[in-house]
Amino acid sequence: MNHSSENHTEQPFRCGYVAVLGRPNVGKSTLMNHILGQKVSITSRKPQTTRHRVLGIYTDNEAQILFVDTPGIHSKEERSINRYMNRAATSSMTDVDVLLFVVDGTQWTDDDELVLNKVSQAKGKKVLFVNKVDKLTDKEELLPHIAQITEKCHFDAVFPGSALKGQNLEQLTATLKSYLPEGDLFYPEDYITDRSERFMAAELIREKLMRSLGEEIPYSSTVEIEQFKFNDKGVLTISGLILVERPGQKAIIIGKKGQRLKQIGRDARLEMEELFDCKVFLELWVKVKDGWADDERALKSLGYNDY
Repeated sequence: MNHSSENHTEQPFRCGYVAVLGRPNVGKSTLMNHILGQKVSITSRKPQTTRHRVLGIYTDNEAQILFVDTPGIHSKEERSINRYMNRAATSSMTDVDVLLFVVDGTQWTDDDELVLNKVSQAKGKKVLFVNKVDKLTDKEELLPHIAQITEKCHFDAVFPGSALKGQNLEQLTATLKSYLPEGDLFYPEDYITDRSERFMAAELIREKLMRSLGEEIPYSSTVEIEQFKFNDKGVLTISGLILVERPGQKAIIIGKKGQRLKQIGRDARLEMEELFDCKVFLELWVKVKDGWADDERALKSLGYNDY
């Protein structure tokens, strides 16, 4: 489809990259999912849910925005997986047209400061999105807080809003589009992500794991998709392997009489059926692989090498 014929000459089509940055758990994935109108990045209330650079693709008749959703940058780099996540987030700041820095209301931590320092040194247009303002008890604090942030780094635009409630997202999107260079589509207009369906399936299982387990286990677990194929009846068969570091963790994930694993599987399957628009048969196994989160080679074999 040729966009130029639809656009008036004074309105050239724009296309470019926007890196979504911020410390863990400020709502970066929720923001991207709401702008796209579809779930591309998994979310949970736990920090460090996002481990990979996921590309969300927003297309309308004026522009295509390629969102790079980064893992939250954090100062503790105790394990290989944490170092990987920081490298992935930092490397995604180069070669983008706009840096979108997301903060959580008037909360400010050392990790926010760390990200702000990286943003201030990066090239490109800079936009500040102050998320979760609907939850602020004292709205008076907002303007002084924004002033403090913008003193440390120049932002081309500032938006207070709420990713979850969709507040101020239209204005934010319009501004992001205006900052992109002129150019044709990078991806077909019906794409919402550059990730494979296999990758999305693994992420959905991981999201359900994170939502149903305690604090420690999600960071000791990962998911491998061993089988992803359609049978002759058009049913998609997916085999997922959940890797943990210790036998005790395996027992917790499986749960009493296998109930927890069944629930994780059921929740993931229902969302997969919606996402892939077909019937899904999902099998899950749990296996102990000691030290996978500390082993660079094991991480690479599990796909943690895409930055």
